[in-house]
Amino acid sequence: MAKRDNRPVRYDGKKPDVPPAHDDAADFPKYLYNKGHAPVPHNKHDHRHIDLEPHEMTYWEQRISGLTRLLVEKGVMTLDEMRRSIEEDQTRNIALGGKVVARAWVDPEFKKRLLEDAREACQEFGVQMDNSELVAYEQTDDVHWVIVCTLCSCYPRPLLGNPPHWYKSTAYRNRVVVDPRGVLKEEFGTAVPDDVEVRVIDSTADTRFIIIPKRPPGTEGMSEEELADLVTCEAIVGCAHAKSPGQAKAAG
Repeated sequence: MAKRDNRPVRYDGKKPDVPPAHDDAADFPKYLYNKGHAPVPHNKHDHRHIDLEPHEMTYWEQRISGLTRLLVEKGVMTLDEMRRSIEEDQTRNIALGGKVVARAWVDPEFKKRLLEDAREACQEFGVQMDNSELVAYEQTDDVHWVIVCTLCSCYPRPLLGNPPHWYKSTAYRNRVVVDPRGVLKEEFGTAVPDDVEVRVIDSTADTRFIIIPKRPPGTEGMSEEELADLVTCEAIVGCAHAKSPGQAKAAG
């Protein structure tokens, strides 16, 4: 059986049809370009656990907190401006992304628009993507898509809010481009069948991605609002399937 390609696909304005053949000895950094960030050194022997739980403030988060206090003390920004900015940021969360996915599940015409031009389609939900492009892929019976940002933490924040900490972790960024099947199964409990190709696509500062997960079985009679509750950020990134109605009920 031919080896599956696990290399991150670099978006060049056109959706790739067939990625190049996988090479276990590939020098992954050479496929990256540096946009002001240091590339992540990929190591196929990196098996660090991806921490999915909340964590204490890191060194850099503490520095950001200190810098924020200085900005207020120096009069660069006020506490009220900071509060409004935080509140605006917090209104962006997975719920909006869930609504977009649910609409794609029930409305074939919207799904077509979303796959053709996700940036424009999401404007129907009031989402403005700033200066970055937005591209949507669909999970199928033949291909399972996974999103990563190997350079930093590029993520469709206007649609999904801030990325979860595991998405930004070096462990995830290192491992998922080398062993996506292993990461999905070990860290997220997502087993991708051997006859389904796994493709990892790499976000950049210019282009962000979302995945339309498969609609779970047994949801035929559910409303669009109920369907939106089945969508998680893990599903939109491609690390997990959408929740089943039973899972959503148990979680609620």
